[in-house]
Amino acid sequence: MPRQARLDSPGTLHHVMIRGIEGGRIFHDDEDRGNFLGRVGQVVERTGTRIVAWVLMDNHVHLLLFSGPAGVSGFMRRLLTGYAGWFNRRHRRFGHLFQNRYKSIVCEEDSYLLELVRYIHLNPVRAFIVQSMGELDRYRWSGHSVLMGKNRNEWQETNYVLGQFGLGKVKAVRAYRRYIEEGKGLGRRADLTGGGLIRSLGGWSRVLSLRAKGEKMEHDPRILGGGDFVRAMMQEADERLARQMGNRGRKKSVEELVRKMCKEAGVKEEELKGGGQRRKVAEVRGRIAYLLSREMGIPMAEISRKLGVGTSAIAMAIRKKEETS
Repeated sequence: MPRQARLDSPGTLHHVMIRGIEGGRIFHDDEDRGNFLGRVGQVVERTGTRIVAWVLMDNHVHLLLFSGPAGVSGFMRRLLTGYAGWFNRRHRRFGHLFQNRYKSIVCEEDSYLLELVRYIHLNPVRAFIVQSMGELDRYRWSGHSVLMGKNRNEWQETNYVLGQFGLGKVKAVRAYRRYIEEGKGLGRRADLTGGGLIRSLGGWSRVLSLRAKGEKMEHDPRILGGGDFVRAMMQEADERLARQMGNRGRKKSVEELVRKMCKEAGVKEEELKGGGQRRKVAEVRGRIAYLLSREMGIPMAEISRKLGVGTSAIAMAIRKKEETS
């Protein structure tokens, strides 16, 4: 059995899932896969990200990581932008490669670290890409083979995972492999991949937006953990919101502006903040976004949290307002 004690935790754990647009392939051959992993290594070094598990499938990728100072968004932006450009040039294609951005879920490490490592590394078994544990031990496109010592990968945090199973490396590898094999019959785990998970709309933006509307967050689908962990994450979100708003007076002035403009236009705040797309609602959102950005100097990421939509929608609303002014 794996050890239960924490071992010098690097920070907050994230399970990141990347999918090809409309289920399309993001890897056609080993050259594509090798290029992607090479880029992962480069971006890990630049951002201080620590990756503990990963797998490359034809049309999606799983990464289990502790984010560095640049955050998950900084890491993913560098990784996906660079790879998508290279992939499109190589395969002479145009347009988006990835579905929206990516899914990212904050995870309670004590409860889910090893379960997620196992779930991610068993993907090739569930998909019948490999037929046995022996094949999985040698499979190049999963972090499992690196933990088993069959392949090398300098940027993967092998010691951190194996350290959960014991101090001696040989014994730890054996215990780790037994743990992985015990999970073969568990099948797909919707609870670990975010059953009901909303797509990422910019890291914490969606979480803070829901919080600002007063919704109960104890079961927020973007957070995987127990009640205490979820509450701690939401307290951190509140603190970030307070820092970004600067002070309570500024926060109050933004809320008053939103309330006033909704009332004047005959639009309900709930519909505006809930992402309503009626023409009248969209027009009011554009006017509010323009004032908050151009006159109050509030960042678009913060505006998106207050208005319940993603930053790209806010940027588009501001552009439309500028074009008609």
